[in-house]
Amino acid sequence: MRIAVFSTRPYDRDFLERANEPRRHQLAYLEARLDLSTAVAADGAGAVCAFVNDRLDADVLQRLRDLGVKLVALRCAGFNNVDLEAAAALRIAIGRVPEYSPHAVAEYTAALVLALNRKIHRAYARVREGNFALEGLLGFDLHGRVAGVIGTGKIGERFCHIMAGFGCRLLCADPQRNPACEALGARYVDVSELLRASDIVSLHCPLTPQTMHLIDAAALATMKRGAMLINTSRGAVVDTRAAIDALKAGTLGSLGLDVYEEEADLFFRDLSATVIRDDVFARLLTFPNVVVTGHQAFFTEDAMAAIARTTLANVSAFEDTGVPLHKVSVERIAT
Repeated sequence: MRIAVFSTRPYDRDFLERANEPRRHQLAYLEARLDLSTAVAADGAGAVCAFVNDRLDADVLQRLRDLGVKLVALRCAGFNNVDLEAAAALRIAIGRVPEYSPHAVAEYTAALVLALNRKIHRAYARVREGNFALEGLLGFDLHGRVAGVIGTGKIGERFCHIMAGFGCRLLCADPQRNPACEALGARYVDVSELLRASDIVSLHCPLTPQTMHLIDAAALATMKRGAMLINTSRGAVVDTRAAIDALKAGTLGSLGLDVYEEEADLFFRDLSATVIRDDVFARLLTFPNVVVTGHQAFFTEDAMAAIARTTLANVSAFEDTGVPLHKVSVERIAT
């Protein structure tokens, strides 16, 4: 099958080419992000391969259908950028990568915790300038602290294992309890109790209408003063403006973000020679107790190989049976 691969970077091509041996599919790589203006590039393709910031709303899906596209193969776990009802009405199948390497994201989340707590980002910059003073670099022992984990799927579970290894006490919030987390001694509570009691709050939930701005001004006001907030899930789970206000007020102790709610116009590109016009994002970068990275928590060799394999397996299954291996549908989400 011919596949138009949008939002392609050199590393995407490398891993997809390896997974495509022995060249079952014809892959057409496109650097452009998928939206209504670029959808025409899928002309002649039976499938498009899309990433987290590609637009797949009703208008884009209609355009793709007019071009003959029958499958959208997401090379990511999230699908909040897809209008599933429109896809169903247009008879476009949606496949995703439900999991690739929960270790990659969980380990990166722990790296953000350590960097913020021990001020590693600030120490690195100081030493390069010949400043070896320790003032302003004081951290705390993770042992005995309370780590609150919102969302205990595969990634949240692995993060619980890591934090338990540090000797943290675990609080979890999720509509569905994970026995593996409970076996680590985690206690399930509602989100408000978790926010009040946690020294570290880490977000591992999908972006849904229910989790949109889950961490808003009201939620931030209930957090323990000086607590750390980490988000490696989806940017819009956190109300960024509210987080900035909490940082300015000194109520939020530190913030680690690998995702950002307006990241589509920023991440996965080199903008070092341009002026960043997002004032909210620019404000974030002024805080010494904030670490922002460009959606790289998933970015390991193991995860990229798994993503490529599963993405092409979805296409192969659709080609053989008419249904992707890991189908996403309105009916499935409703249940």
